[in-house]
Amino acid sequence: MAYRWDERYDQENFIFGTEPNDFLKQEAYRIPTGGKVLCLGDGEGRNGVWLAEQGFQVTSVDLSQVGLDKTQRFADQRGVQIETIYADLAEWHIEPQAWDGIVSIFCHMMPDERKKMHPRIVKGLQPGGVFLLEAYTPDQINNGTGGPSNPDLLVTTEDLTPELKSLDIQLA
Repeated sequence: MAYRWDERYDQENFIFGTEPNDFLKQEAYRIPTGGKVLCLGDGEGRNGVWLAEQGFQVTSVDLSQVGLDKTQRFADQRGVQIETIYADLAEWHIEPQAWDGIVSIFCHMMPDERKKMHPRIVKGLQPGGVFLLEAYTPDQINNGTGGPSNPDLLVTTEDLTPELKSLDIQLA
């Protein structure tokens, strides 16, 4: 899987652009000001760098070293600091109660991996911490506008509720 993302990110341009995700821009106010934020599957870093520009202490984790290298260069260009970690999220350990915010923007995982990851996310949040998740639902396949073509990678609220049971789920 890493080679696929390395190939996609190995170009001068940013494949998803350099502007942060709209949902993240709209909802980031929920994360405690200046807090520690973990960006999962942050790719080329557009979201992590933007959060760092907003004053957050950001750590971006991704399976693509090429993407993480672009993230560091992008952060340097923007004059912000960001920590990058190369890891497979399916197996990566999230330190308990370490994060004020955890962000997952279109970081789709197979159901068995996701079901293991989400409890680690919940445990990784400090009291009062926020998990911001944007993911495609199965309806996306019919739209034909991008996203995973494998329906197993798509989620519903019904999928997420038991996996994130101790969190107050709000749909935006």
